[in-house]
This record gives sequence, structure tokens and C-alpha cells, in this order.
Amino acid sequence: MSELFLGHPFIAPVIELARQAGEAILPYWRANVAVTSKADDSPVTAADLAAHHLILAGLTALDPSIPVLSEEDADIDQSVRASWQRWWLVDPLDGTKEFIAGSEEFTVNIALIEQGRVVFGVVSMPTSGRCYFGGAGLGAWRSDVNEAPRQIQVRQAPAEGECFTVVASRRHSSPEQERLLEGLSEGLGKLELANIGSSLKFCLLAEGSADCYPRLAPTSQWDTAAAQGVLEGAGGEVLELSGEPFSYPARESLLNPFFLALPAKAAWRERLLSLARS
Repeated sequence: MSELFLGHPFIAPVIELARQAGEAILPYWRANVAVTSKADDSPVTAADLAAHHLILAGLTALDPSIPVLSEEDADIDQSVRASWQRWWLVDPLDGTKEFIAGSEEFTVNIALIEQGRVVFGVVSMPTSGRCYFGGAGLGAWRSDVNEAPRQIQVRQAPAEGECFTVVASRRHSSPEQERLLEGLSEGLGKLELANIGSSLKFCLLAEGSADCYPRLAPTSQWDTAAAQGVLEGAGGEVLELSGEPFSYPARESLLNPFFLALPAKAAWRERLLSLARS
């Protein structure tokens, strides 16, 4: 694997760390794990915390000079974060609600950020052992158990006879998002909606199984960064509704603005931006 990733020495050890975090999570899965609520009413379990502590120790050992911002340790003042030039952005268990419901659609997300931009991201699925990883200029890969990693790439358009596929959240939508889907359908024909949990939405685009992921509903920085790295490595992009590249500045709030994820060279890119702005 190392021959593929000479461009960044941290990718291989982070993939292994994400795999270990998945192993720490699995004993709690479908085991009637106790659920508590954080200050924002989002759920947290012992599995989230076990993965968090393992990842924090592993990243600190990898390079103690790089700070870590994790969903389970996010109470770090903006004035401190503003001084960071490079940091890790981590969701130890993305899709906690899916995890609690017994679904397989939860992931471990780890991204390296420099100057507010994603360098690379790793998205690992504990239940299957599947892992996605990549970054802008580095390429993107999908790795399955007992198989060599294979490079993945976005598709610029559906294959002949296939519908334009939009990734939608199973749990989160908004009136704005529904209007956007209506506008896309008017211009591109019948849409097929692909519903999947956690950061796997981006990964569907990255491997060419879907065309667009508009998110006009709330997310947090740790929800998106790792999978954005995978998508950018696969030839995709993530944009704010203004058309500016989606980034991770040290804002007071760790909530993301709305965004659009799509192939970077999509012929319908401007139509999507126009619909989103309206």
C-alpha cells in the first residue's frame, strides 16, 4: 500500500488507526448500549468515547505537534483554534443514530486539515471493513477486506439509460432542499434518490454510484471533512452555495454552512449553483 501513497506518509497509519477504532466500536453494536445526550441533544454512547480515546492516543503518537479536534472533545476556544495551521478533524463514530438503530451505515472519519483545507481523509466502515481514503492531488481509493485497494473516480454523467442520482439524507432535509430537487428534476429529468447514512453520501459520489449531494440542512465540521477529502481525490468538489470551495476556518461555530458536493467537471454545475442560490 505504501507505494501508492508516497505523497503523504500519514495516510497508511491513519487507515490502520481508523480500522482499530472500528474494532473498538463493534462490541457495542447491537448490544443495547446505553445512550446519553450531549448539550446539543445529540446522542453519545460508550462506543463513541472508546473510538475517540483510541484515535486521540494514536494521532498524538503519530505527531504530538498536530492538535486534534474531535466531536467528543470539541470544547476548544475559537481563539486557540485560530492559531492552528494544521490539525486533525475527527468524528470517532459518524452516524451515531444509525449505530443506535442497529444499521451498518456508520463510519469512523479522520481528516488532516491545513490552512482550513482538507489534505486527505479516511472514512472507515467498522461493520464491513471497507475503507475509503484520498485527497486532492493524491487520488482516491476504496479498500475491501482481503482485496487490494482500487482507485475510484466520480462519473461526469449517468450511464445511458440510468437516472440522475441525488444523494439525500434519510434523517435530514429542508424545504430549501426539496425545492432544489424539484428544480433539478425540471432540467435533468426524473431523479433517483439514494438514501444512506453518515459520510457515506460523499463516498457514493466518489466511486461513481451517484451524481450529486446537496446539503441544505445542518452539519458539523467533523461530519464532512474526511469524506470531502475522498471526494476531492476522486475528481469531485464541495462548494458553498456562493460557488466558493468548502473549507474549515476556525469559526466560533463548528457548524458548517450549506454545501453542494458534485463532480468538478459536471456539465450541470452552473445550473445546480443557480438553483441553490435561488
